[in-house]
Amino acid sequence: MTGAPKTKDLTPQQVKAALDAQEILLIDVREPAEFAADRIAGALNVPLSSFDPAALPAAGGKTIVLQCAGGKRSAMAVDQCRRADQAIETHLAGGLAAWKAAGLPTVTG
Repeated sequence: MTGAPKTKDLTPQQVKAALDAQEILLIDVREPAEFAADRIAGALNVPLSSFDPAALPAAGGKTIVLQCAGGKRSAMAVDQCRRADQAIETHLAGGLAAWKAAGLPTVTG
């Protein structure tokens, strides 16, 4: 095996379509206060500060996709999963900022 596998980037549109089709489990790795203020409907909050790849919820056959505010923390969480031999390699490129820039809805408050 040569090199680490590349993190798979999904666009906001790909994530929205997969959420609508119930194909993915979206994990938001932002801190609880950020999550409470503004989030993608259906996302679960597993903060990076206490992130444990082994403790992620069962996805029930769905693909787990990680997400944060701008893509940096979710990429870090993907790296943690890789080091823990968890087959989680997908995140929302650009995070919540890209989601909102694409005009997609969020849940606030």
